[in-house]
Amino acid sequence: MSSVAVLTPESFAEHRSGLGDQETRGGVPEDEAYIPTYLEAFPPLPEKGVPGDKTGEPVGAWSKIRPIKSSVITQVFHVPLEERRYKDNSQFGEGEEAKVCLDIMQKTGAHIELSLAKDQGLSIMVTGKLDSVMKARKEIVARLQTQASATVTIPKEHHRFVIGKNGEKLQELELKTATKINIPRPDDPSNQIKITGTKEGIEKSRHEILLISAEQDKRAVERINLEKVFHPFIAGPYNRLVQEIMQETGARINIPPPSISKDEIFITGEKEPVAQAAIRIRKIYEEKKRKTTTISVEVKKSQHKYIIGPKGNTLQEILDMTGVSVEMPSLESSSETIILRGEPDKLGPALTQVYAKAKSVMVAEVTAPAWLHRFIIGKKGQNIGRITQQLPKVHIEFTDGDEKITLEGPTEEVEIAQNQIQEIIDDLLSRMDYTEITVDQKFHRHLIGKNGTNINRIKEQYKVSVRIPPDNEKSHLVRIEGDPQGVQLAKKELLEMVVRMENERTKDLIIEQRLHRSIIGQKGEKIKEVRDKFPEVIINFPDPASKSDIVQLRGPKNEVEKCSKFLQKIIADLIENSYSVPIPIFKQFHKNIIGKGGANIKKIREETNTKIDLPTENSNSEVIMITGKKANCEAARDRILSIQRELANIKEVDVLIPAKLHNSLIGAKGRMVRSLMEECGGVHIHFPSEGSGSDKVTVRGPVEEVEKARKQLLQLAEEKQMNNCMVELHAKQEYHKFLIGRGGGNIRKVRDRTGARIIFPTADDRDQELITIVGREEAIKQAHKELEILIKNLDDVVEDLMLVEPKYHRHFVARRGQVLREIAEEYGGVTVSFPRTGVQSDRVMLKGAKDCVEAAKRRIQEIIGDLEAQVSLECVIPQRFHRAVMGLKGSKVQQITRDYDVQIKFPERDDSQAGPDHHPQENGDLNSDLRDVDHTPRKCDVIVVSGRKEKCEAAREALLALVPVTVDLQVPFDLHRYIIGQKGNGIRKMMEEYEVNIAVPPPDQQSDIIKITGLMCNLERARAGVLERVRELQADQEDRALRGFKLTISVDPKYHPKIIGRKGAVISQIRKDHDVNIQFPDKGDDNQELITITGYERNAQSAKDAIMKIVAGLEEMVSEDVNLDHRVHARIIGGRGKAIRKVMEEFKVDIRFPPPGSDDPNRVTVTGLPDDVDNAVDHLLNQEEEYMMAIVESETMAAYMKPPSRGDVEPRGPAKGFVVRDAPWNAPCNKAPDMSSAEEFPMFGTVVAPRQVSAWGPRKV
Repeated sequence: MSSVAVLTPESFAEHRSGLGDQETRGGVPEDEAYIPTYLEAFPPLPEKGVPGDKTGEPVGAWSKIRPIKSSVITQVFHVPLEERRYKDNSQFGEGEEAKVCLDIMQKTGAHIELSLAKDQGLSIMVTGKLDSVMKARKEIVARLQTQASATVTIPKEHHRFVIGKNGEKLQELELKTATKINIPRPDDPSNQIKITGTKEGIEKSRHEILLISAEQDKRAVERINLEKVFHPFIAGPYNRLVQEIMQETGARINIPPPSISKDEIFITGEKEPVAQAAIRIRKIYEEKKRKTTTISVEVKKSQHKYIIGPKGNTLQEILDMTGVSVEMPSLESSSETIILRGEPDKLGPALTQVYAKAKSVMVAEVTAPAWLHRFIIGKKGQNIGRITQQLPKVHIEFTDGDEKITLEGPTEEVEIAQNQIQEIIDDLLSRMDYTEITVDQKFHRHLIGKNGTNINRIKEQYKVSVRIPPDNEKSHLVRIEGDPQGVQLAKKELLEMVVRMENERTKDLIIEQRLHRSIIGQKGEKIKEVRDKFPEVIINFPDPASKSDIVQLRGPKNEVEKCSKFLQKIIADLIENSYSVPIPIFKQFHKNIIGKGGANIKKIREETNTKIDLPTENSNSEVIMITGKKANCEAARDRILSIQRELANIKEVDVLIPAKLHNSLIGAKGRMVRSLMEECGGVHIHFPSEGSGSDKVTVRGPVEEVEKARKQLLQLAEEKQMNNCMVELHAKQEYHKFLIGRGGGNIRKVRDRTGARIIFPTADDRDQELITIVGREEAIKQAHKELEILIKNLDDVVEDLMLVEPKYHRHFVARRGQVLREIAEEYGGVTVSFPRTGVQSDRVMLKGAKDCVEAAKRRIQEIIGDLEAQVSLECVIPQRFHRAVMGLKGSKVQQITRDYDVQIKFPERDDSQAGPDHHPQENGDLNSDLRDVDHTPRKCDVIVVSGRKEKCEAAREALLALVPVTVDLQVPFDLHRYIIGQKGNGIRKMMEEYEVNIAVPPPDQQSDIIKITGLMCNLERARAGVLERVRELQADQEDRALRGFKLTISVDPKYHPKIIGRKGAVISQIRKDHDVNIQFPDKGDDNQELITITGYERNAQSAKDAIMKIVAGLEEMVSEDVNLDHRVHARIIGGRGKAIRKVMEEFKVDIRFPPPGSDDPNRVTVTGLPDDVDNAVDHLLNQEEEYMMAIVESETMAAYMKPPSRGDVEPRGPAKGFVVRDAPWNAPCNKAPDMSSAEEFPMFGTVVAPRQVSAWGPRKV
């Protein structure tokens, strides 16, 4: 876009030199005072030469400008309203048409402009290189023009000639006419061919198909060559004449459409009708050729479309009314000549109609700088919208980069619109300006700011428009448009920003990537605070995928340094707070550490200010990770360990082992220490961190297991010191269980015989076949030899047979062979095959390693022995307790079946027999009742236990131990609400901690009895816990009574504010120091002197003494008024009262200034001890004297610095602007042309008498 051009003498001289070395008139020198003549400033266009005069050359300055040939072409074509595909756009230039054009421009590289004609047709101008224009036009016709359809009927036998060899003819025809042609299949009896495309394409396609058909039927085809110009007379207006001939003769007549420049007319049908039609057509042709004549007229090319009309209807209308054919040049032609052909007496009316149609629409242009176009259009087209709404028949077109605005429509309306647009342009030019600044493209995004904050602020503040070119333009020009003053201010600020960015520095900080997320914070909250604190610094973090530690800071040098130090401080805090401590805690105690609803863990986190991460419920890990400051982590660790010690008989011992042996004791990937922990019942062994130099190893767990682990650690350490050897051995994974043996019996024997330690892989180890032997050299060799023998025996596969009675087979193969799977897993993968179901055989085959087969046989015999000795015992437990006995998901019963190797079957639930008299046993008598049942039990209460007799009896005792019992506990009724706690939190916590149910009677019963229901093992702990809570509550009651002591003192109300202090600071400190509550009287109280103190008696007395001491000090104070000039008050007070507070603190006084509107604005009151008041007054008077000198001096200077009055300034005259000499309008005998005069502006078709040539130049006809 270009700026407003102001023509100066210098630029004019440059303009003249570009046209040629033409001498100026009169030899006037070219200097600043030179005024050019009208002919120099505006040289006339060359005159049109006389026809036939070939020697005439155009003269003048314009002849010396060399023409520039362009490789860019422009094509314009029209889509009528009825053929537009998209007609319902709410606003022209939006919607699908614009999207389609944009897509075509991107595909072809051509430039497309749309405009809406008066008839709502679409005028499309395509500009670009030839191949791009042709491609774009093809796409536009296919996508913006509706695709009509028509059928053409030709004989079935002619279809194959339309298709051609391999369909080539059909493809060629479709490409040539831009249509889609559907020909019926050979087995389809239809002879109709369907054509789809634009109407023009359909006409061409239909003509070609009929031509092909006619060529194939010579007997009924006649071709007549008649001049194309006479075809309209043969067709008649609206094709009525040719249709009449076809109806009368029965022949088919095909006249080429106007778009096809062919003279041939084809007549098809029977021979006689064809001959009759040919005779009539030739007769019409001969008659018209003999009678008609032609005249030619020149009409502007832009007005041709108004003569043609939509679909050529205007031409048909003229032909119908006058009998004259109007021949128009093609749209591609640059000719403006129109030929009228007809009888001489009818040419006049036809010519009148042609002129009338041509002048019905006027085209005018308005010149305006291209950068001003969008302001002329207005926001969302408001300005242009008002004009088009007022004058709907006027079409206004803006061309990007062109300074001309084109208006098209009725003459009167175009003139009105032209005046309105010119008024808008003049108004905008008078109050708007633009400027361009050069800014390096790398700074553009910083000028814009995040989400456009910077540029939007400048636009809003200065009411300007700022255009920053997109990155793909590779441009450095930034354009500012708007109010002249706003443009200059915006330019100044943008340049200041650029200078500031050029002076910026970049600094890289090395920050570990693991800390980036912590610095950024959740949803960027923390880094936003940093950016707000340093708004001029840009902080860029690397992409997480890049694994980079470099954080880049960019901005002013000082701000970057401050931000760098601030970030380093944050990093130091993060590193200090990232100390981690792992704590192994037994899995069953994790829920107690978490607490109900996370209460315990939340309290620990808040009080120790640490982050505590627990493993998920499904995880096998028992380690709780604590992160934070070292001291806080250790405090949280101690609290968590104390919870575990309270819940279980846990012991913790420290074992001193030299640090150099720690790695060997831990083993590869911790295998050795894990093996030791599993062997010793799951104790936790914690080694100090590597590099700490500590020898202390911590062992934590049950007392017996801790002692066992301690001994083994010391033994291993001793062995390591004496002779630290290790050997690795491989064995198939399925052999491991057999090598270990049931309960570790086999491997324990090898250890006992050799003294070596044998470590098997865990589930997490990569190599599941690796066995590690650790110990002395001799012990390792012996253990290695024994294990190799065992493995070799396992590799020797044998088959063996044993006899098992068929009645026991079902036990082994039941539940999808679960028992057989267990045997295979335990004895080295031995295969046990029982006879198929239905086969009466007692032969069982075993296949595997010899030792495994023998061990499996023994195990099968043991199982058979158990089955033979199996009995079933009944355990009577009321049905209402069954769910409690089963446990969560049957966990308790499953544990009993595993522990005692029995089967437990619960009866079906029977809800119908449950009666109101079946109430739970209380006071611990339930178990005895269940053992000594003397009445017939209900079927739904009987649980059947199957297995060996002694194991069944033990299992029955275990089941009975799971039956809950209820005990009564006497707790004073007034303490019940404290036991329940807020929203039941207290009682829920106790029920969860002791795994019991505690029932508190409702308040209306006024009962002291609380019922506790649960397992007998938990009841005693719960009982003790409740009683302990009762004792705590009773102690609190006694303490509350002591804390309720009240003491009142009488203090003059005027001293109350001083006792309270600024924002309650003084009274809050007294309350905190003496642990009391102090209440001052409310405003409406009768006795405003009484202050009430509540707390322990001793504390209340000490608080009273502190208050009375303050009162005694206040009574000694005096107040003094001092007159200070009100003009110095603000300076004495200082910004936000900072200066006066410093004075009051220094002299220990209170200073009060008069409020606004006071009767005496100079009076200031100072209150305090006499000496302090005197010193403060002296200080204030000194300050007043100092400030008054400065005020008087500034007022004196201001009197001399007043600006001069407007009357002293010489008025300036208006700017002369651009001036030329010898202009036509300055001639004494000339005047401006009269636009209403027919002589000055003649109409089409009127004869005007010649007149004397004026200074405006010769008139062109």
